[in-house]
Amino acid sequence: MKLILGSGSPRRLELLAQIGLTPDEIRAPDIDETPQKGEQPRPYCARMTREKVAAVPASTDELVLCADTTVALGRRIMGKPEDAGEAAEFLLALSGRRHRVITAVAVKLGDKVWERDVVTNVKMKRLSDIELNSYLASNDWQGKAGGYAIQGPASAFIPWISGSFSAVVGLPLAESAALLAAAGYPVFGDRS
Repeated sequence: MKLILGSGSPRRLELLAQIGLTPDEIRAPDIDETPQKGEQPRPYCARMTREKVAAVPASTDELVLCADTTVALGRRIMGKPEDAGEAAEFLLALSGRRHRVITAVAVKLGDKVWERDVVTNVKMKRLSDIELNSYLASNDWQGKAGGYAIQGPASAFIPWISGSFSAVVGLPLAESAALLAAAGYPVFGDRS
């Protein structure tokens, strides 16, 4: 059985490596990630992951793993900012407040799909103008849901989380390992 990572995210690749997994191939799906009118963050994230896993071409002996991470402030979905202005808007909205980071994971083998989502509560400290502008200048916000990465320089802004750290980075490892095992992949066994 071949493991296919349906993501171009270097963070997801690094997270899999933490549990000793190296995908046989990477096939990043290309889907429209626009939220539907009135769509809530958690169902949106689950839908994105289902669409990603469905969009990755695979043979019957290839196991595909996809994930999607969404930052939610109340009912507001904060995806990847288009530019530094939108990143600043997201960070100012999150500044001094708690928010949720939702990561949905799906595993596909043939026509069977296993899926799970993980919600982590995160508190961001109140950001000073110097902190905000310095972070924006680092460009670390690029390609990151909500405009920040907890494992990068923005870690200095996060005093508290309740839930899965790896899910906030982009792939909940305990849940992903369980889904892969449920699909018959030898996560902790002999893969030769």
